Amino acid sequence: MRVPAFETRGDAPETLILLHGIGAGAEMFSPQLDGLSDRFTVIAWNMPGYGGTPLDGEMTFEGLSDALLALIDHLGIEKANLLGHSIGGMIAQEFYARHPERVRSLILSGTTSAFGSRDGEFQKKFVSDRLAPLDAGKTIPELAASFVPHLVGSASLPSAIDIARVAMSRLSPETYREVIRCLATFDRREELSRISVPTLLIAGEEDTNAPLKSMKRIAEQIEGARFEALAGIGHLAPLEAPDAYNGLIKSFYAITFGGLSP
Repeated sequence: MRVPAFETRGDAPETLILLHGIGAGAEMFSPQLDGLSDRFTVIAWNMPGYGGTPLDGEMTFEGLSDALLALIDHLGIEKANLLGHSIGGMIAQEFYARHPERVRSLILSGTTSAFGSRDGEFQKKFVSDRLAPLDAGKTIPELAASFVPHLVGSASLPSAIDIARVAMSRLSPETYREVIRCLATFDRREELSRISVPTLLIAGEEDTNAPLKSMKRIAEQIEGARFEALAGIGHLAPLEAPDAYNGLIKSFYAITFGGLSP
């Protein structure tokens, strides 16, 4: 398995691996790479199709989990602290379901435990609706310009839209098609109650992609999980409110482990 490309900051004993969403690679976490590197060695990966990691055939959650395992093994980490945002949160759950012994803690941000309806009709419509503009000849930069502004909340930093729009514009149409199709296959709702590591859930109060109520229900199914909501924030919390977001992460690890060293 090819080791995914990644960016890193800091040299602290505790390592935190950041798993991005569908609209951007490691650059989605630029405020965390810089803002958390005083407390952690921060690793932001680029999943297949993003930021120098080639897209190698069909994208599946099994394949993404294998890619993450290759990265963790490459870094020599026995038990990983994982922070997953959006589809990154799904990858974190998938990885935990497959390799619970390799996970020390989880942060699930703006994500879900299952995508769509049990009968699959929502998923079919979602994929069709999301890919229809590409099929009609729209470019990825055009999609980004129309799509990204609707992801942020009323209290977002103005810069979040531009950063996310530019990042999404770099995606290839092939990657976008694959990640949309993959996203619609996720379902780990039955495994939530089996999560037994320290877990934090971060929700944006104005997130319509991963609604606050849905995030709270996930937290209720994980024993001992902490739940935090960011007022006025939408789906791009790491970019919209980086100081508050980073503060929640530092607080979680300080309280959970009584400090930040293993």
